[in-house]
Amino acid sequence: MKSEKGSPAYIYIFALLAMIFWGMSFIWTSIVFDYYPPITTIFLRLVISSTFLFIILTVSGFLQRIRREHFLLFLLSAVFNPFFYFLGENYGLKYSTPSISAVVIATIPLFTPFAAWFMIREKVSRLNIAGIMISFTGILVMLIKPDFSFATDPLGVILLLLAVVSAVIYSILLKRLTKHYTPVNIIAWQNLLGVIFFLPLFLILDFGEFIAVVPDIRLLIALFSLAIIASSLAYVLFATTIKHIGVSRANVYSNLIPVTTVIASYFILDEIFTGRKVLGIVIVILGVFITQINKLRNK
Repeated sequence: MKSEKGSPAYIYIFALLAMIFWGMSFIWTSIVFDYYPPITTIFLRLVISSTFLFIILTVSGFLQRIRREHFLLFLLSAVFNPFFYFLGENYGLKYSTPSISAVVIATIPLFTPFAAWFMIREKVSRLNIAGIMISFTGILVMLIKPDFSFATDPLGVILLLLAVVSAVIYSILLKRLTKHYTPVNIIAWQNLLGVIFFLPLFLILDFGEFIAVVPDIRLLIALFSLAIIASSLAYVLFATTIKHIGVSRANVYSNLIPVTTVIASYFILDEIFTGRKVLGIVIVILGVFITQINKLRNK
């Protein structure tokens, strides 16, 4: 893996763009929710994304077939992401706000070392523990008012934490797949498996509502931005970033995701920000940043 020193300047632009695109994904999802329920949103996002990626891979000649011995691993990883992850993220977003959703999802790097400790006995540092405690404090600041009532639906936060846990387990499984397949191929196949998983739910729960909606330009822009930019292009950009500067340094840029979402929520969705919410966001990002600084020092 290449070190950060001597990496081309465009790599940092790629990292920045990937984080901006992922930050905007919460905004685009909120817009699509004005038309479709979460299951339909997820299903259409995965259909468009997987179709786009398979066309690119086929035309470029880089398509990799899933080997028989890896099929169960692909299936298991797709259960956690996109299936459980998108269920948690999208329903969590439905019951909370884009800014809170982005901040909770940003805690994924905090929990990954604990999953690694549980599954492969990697050491967990004191800064990892401190980072989780600090970030949870920030989440509580956003969630609970001074009179101890809830500032947002706690169900939304619980569902978002389901997405976090799913992403953490997925990241451990992903390490085994990356030894045999390129990131783009992994994303394409897992999105296709996600389509298969969500198809019965879409047909049973949402199909009637789906056909009743007449798409307009606002919906189409948000939906295709989700599928092409957030679910396809951003992953390719981030995979390229990791190849050049490594996972630890690339993950430092993830702090920009909630920042992007917060700014966009204010200007695009007119989300109201109280001093308590801003303080909570800052505390969560600080907790995430502390653990990543520790990783950089270990480099």
